[in-house]
Amino acid sequence: MLPANRHRAFLLALIPAVVLRALAMAGYQPALWFWADSFSYLRAAADPVPGTFRPLGYSLLLAALAPGHSLALVTVVQHVLGVGLAVAVYVLLCRRGLPGWGATVVTMPLLYDEFLILLEHMIMADALFTVLVTAGVMALSRRAVTPLSAGVGGALLGLGAITRTVGVAVLVLAVVFALLRRTGWRPLAGLVLAGALPLVAYATWMYGTSGTFGLTRADGLFLWARTMTFADCSVIRPEPGLARLCPTTPVAARPAPAFWMWGAASPPAGTPRDRNALAGRFARAAIMAQPFDYLAAGGGDLGRLLRWERTRARSASMTKANPYWFPVEERPLKQSTRAVAEAYEGGPAATRITEPYAGWLRVYQRFGYLPFPLLVALLGGAVVLASVRRRPDALLPGLAAAALVLAPPFLTGFDVRYVVPAIPLTCMAAGLAAVGRTRAQDCRGPSVGSST
Repeated sequence: MLPANRHRAFLLALIPAVVLRALAMAGYQPALWFWADSFSYLRAAADPVPGTFRPLGYSLLLAALAPGHSLALVTVVQHVLGVGLAVAVYVLLCRRGLPGWGATVVTMPLLYDEFLILLEHMIMADALFTVLVTAGVMALSRRAVTPLSAGVGGALLGLGAITRTVGVAVLVLAVVFALLRRTGWRPLAGLVLAGALPLVAYATWMYGTSGTFGLTRADGLFLWARTMTFADCSVIRPEPGLARLCPTTPVAARPAPAFWMWGAASPPAGTPRDRNALAGRFARAAIMAQPFDYLAAGGGDLGRLLRWERTRARSASMTKANPYWFPVEERPLKQSTRAVAEAYEGGPAATRITEPYAGWLRVYQRFGYLPFPLLVALLGGAVVLASVRRRPDALLPGLAAAALVLAPPFLTGFDVRYVVPAIPLTCMAAGLAAVGRTRAQDCRGPSVGSST
């Protein structure tokens, strides 16, 4: 049987996935923007100095691509990374024993999920982070982890952590998992050293520029914003130096954590330079004084995973305000952000909409996604099945996906964007768990040999 026939199902599935990304390239030129975040990444690419709120990993990629003076080049690279990740997961599942059609079905969310396509076309760190973390876990999901695969996996997870700080949770999980799995001291050392190297190097860089040894200078602020949805200072009784951070709005009327983090009237806006440390102390005091309220706040955010629709239904007002919908009309860039965007692009940088391609993609967006209730069910089933079948290679990606889903609501607040990187890991975990411990006939056809 010819190789093309063995992979026919996946090759056929790959064509529409590429077409969808081509529609994004044709319909929304040169790229999509996400509020102020996108422009912060561009500023950091032009002047790469560790910043306050987010690490520089993604900005370093932008800086590497800057000589091309093309935002479209950035989106092309991100689309290629997204499709390449789907191919890598497919190949892994094939080698572990899934037939070609089964591996194709499992990887379809990676190929077709509209939110993955949206983030690939956006000047944001999420697409790069998703690829780094999934590839890192993939390297560690071998049935026999070697020092080389552990080092590669650790390095990728470390790079993911300096792209988005939640990656630290996945790296720590991987180290603990390797300890419990008893992979041996050489693979464990390779994982720890390779994973720590990007973190220590970046933290040292930040220390040299700001005096703070860390990945950001806002971890306390983010946690403080999380506590603002429930904090009651009559219960917390904060020390005088922290009292200024007490909210005055009644609990029932308080907005989401993002308002407290970015709002101009937010209490930390008037605090001294050590506001991150003060906010962190207040947040820890609030959690210690109101632990059940804290758990209820995070759990309430997780309840949004039970909604079938990912974002609010499209309406006349939401088409302009919601960055998670492919836009229906062009908007000029603000004066405060235009210069940095046009400097990177070497010309006009506002998103230009071209019909009918953009319209076709907007229609697809209405149904082309994996609903979160199904994602949660798939993730839970994969973790249980991997545990029952004693498949550590399937359990690690499942636990990593769970960490990416569970951590943000308790550290910063819920955002649908934070859940999307768990999709590839969930699919990988489900596919590996479905194979079982014994190798079945894989998509390469009948063969005899050792597993990967």
